[in-house]
Order: sequence, then structure tokens, then C-alpha cells
Amino acid sequence: MPNPKIPLEPGKFYHIYNRGINSCTLFRETGNYEHFLGLYDQYISPVADTFAWVLMGNHFHLLVRINSDPEGFKNLQGLKNLQGLNIEKRINQQFSNLFNAYTKAFNKRYDRTGSLFEHTFRRKLIYNELHLKKVILYIHNNPVHHGFCSHPIEYPWSSYLTCISVKPTKLHRNEVIGWFDNEANFKYWHHQNVEIEIMEDWLEI
Repeated sequence: MPNPKIPLEPGKFYHIYNRGINSCTLFRETGNYEHFLGLYDQYISPVADTFAWVLMGNHFHLLVRINSDPEGFKNLQGLKNLQGLNIEKRINQQFSNLFNAYTKAFNKRYDRTGSLFEHTFRRKLIYNELHLKKVILYIHNNPVHHGFCSHPIEYPWSSYLTCISVKPTKLHRNEVIGWFDNEANFKYWHHQNVEIEIMEDWLEI
């Protein structure tokens, strides 16, 4: 089962996900998605490399590898009292900062109060390359599963389009494509019917 207490250790891959509290909506309009991604770059990019992501109406999924350079954490912005925090707590604090900053902006925009996200985000340790590939397919096919589109290429708020683009990006797409051997094979597997329910059982979502 997904465990919110699994430690986030440098150099390891994780499937991270969270949802709106009581399944409430997280993203109501284009500006919400864009603002979340901007905050994600600010708070999470310094502590983790990103390989796949999707933002849905009331939840999101990420595939990340925690930064293996602890020295780099000393220069984090928005994280106070670093001396008293170990690496795992610093990483968790960055996710907390992301959720808090987005909640503050969302609440102000829509004149609401209170929590927006589930209090503890879920995380699963990735064990091998096969696991990585299945998580990527699961993440990119989430919009298909929920009826937003018929193929990942049609959904704008995931990393699929970035993976097949040539534009500069912080997404580690070369490694992603490499796990599928090449771009043609990456596209081939994304054209296959993905049984999300079966994959959720396999991934223990």
C-alpha cells in the first residue's frame, strides 16, 4: 500500500501523488494549472528531478528522483532554519511549502478558507526500470482513464507532450525515452490500451 511515511532518500525514485481534501477540485481554470507548475519549479526542482507528471481536476501524480547532492539543499529559498532539519525533513518541507503556497493563492482567488490538499501526500518507492515504465504509462494515461481524452497527446497538463517535444525543458525526457529504447517505442506503448484498474492493483494505488 502507498505509505506517506516512506522516507524520501537522495538518489531514489518515487511515485508521488496527492488529491484535494475530500476530493475537492484543485484546478478550476488554466491559470491554476500554470500557477501550480510555477510553484512546483520554485519549490521542488531544487530538491528533485522530474520524469513524469500529470495534473487532473482534483489530484496529481509525479515521478521524481530525489536530488543526490545534499550540499545543494543549503541554497534553497523559502526554507528557514536549515541547520535543524535533516535531508528528508528538508525535502518534505519543500512539498509542504508548495502545497501551502498554492492553497494560499487558490483560497484568495476563490474566496475560500481552510485546507485544500490531503494533509499527507502519498509516495511509493520505485524499485526497477519496469516499475518506472509502468508508472510513466499510468501517469500519462490518467486523463484517458478519467474520460478527458482518448489519447495522452490530447491532454495539455501532463509531461507526455514535453517528452515528444524538442523544446528546452527541465523534465528529464532523454532518460524517459531511453527507458522505452527510443521515441518511436515510447509512442508505441502509449498507443496501447492501458488497463488502469489492473495497473492500479499492480502499483498498489
